[in-house]
Amino acid sequence: MSSLIQTIAISALPVIFAITVHEAAHGYAARHFGDNTAWLAGRISLNPLRHIDPLGTILLPLLLFIINSPFLFGWAKPVPVNFGRLRNPKRDMRWVAAAGPGVNLLMAFGWALLFKLALFMPFNAYTRPLALMSDMGININLMLMVLNLLPLPPLDGGRIAVSLLPLPWAIKFSRLERWGFPILLLLSFIGILGSIMWPFVALFKQLIIFIFQLN
Repeated sequence: MSSLIQTIAISALPVIFAITVHEAAHGYAARHFGDNTAWLAGRISLNPLRHIDPLGTILLPLLLFIINSPFLFGWAKPVPVNFGRLRNPKRDMRWVAAAGPGVNLLMAFGWALLFKLALFMPFNAYTRPLALMSDMGININLMLMVLNLLPLPPLDGGRIAVSLLPLPWAIKFSRLERWGFPILLLLSFIGILGSIMWPFVALFKQLIIFIFQLN
């Protein structure tokens, strides 16, 4: 039990910040492109408490971790975005959607720097926890980035696809949004989702290891 508590303590910050900063990034991007809905709602904030969803941010990742799921995922409270208020809705939608996965990649780089720091520090009581937390930070951010870039509405990759498709196709494709989450859960339970994600997660992990020389 003490080992489980220690592991949860090491994982908590990386998971919470990976999910909540992802949502905040959507709000920042939307405001940049002309929609201040998230700003008016007080959601353009790096304060995790403004974004935490008790089920998606805490309970689901914790449950998946306890049952030793091959990957973790979850969600925060969706940041409200009125795409109709963007200066160029169809074009700007892709940048608002890409902001979340993009910031996950940046956070993975940030955790990699902390991992490198742990390797260089003289060994003490903090180096191993820092290395473990940093490794979790890299992994969870890469998993969320890859998951959200899947071309399935309402995931960010689905919105990017809608913004890139010709208008008639975009309208038809966007109608998948109401079925997106059930499809995602189905793919997860039958094991296909992990098979789709892992090659990309592993590729980016190896890239980070190479860039930061974490061998």
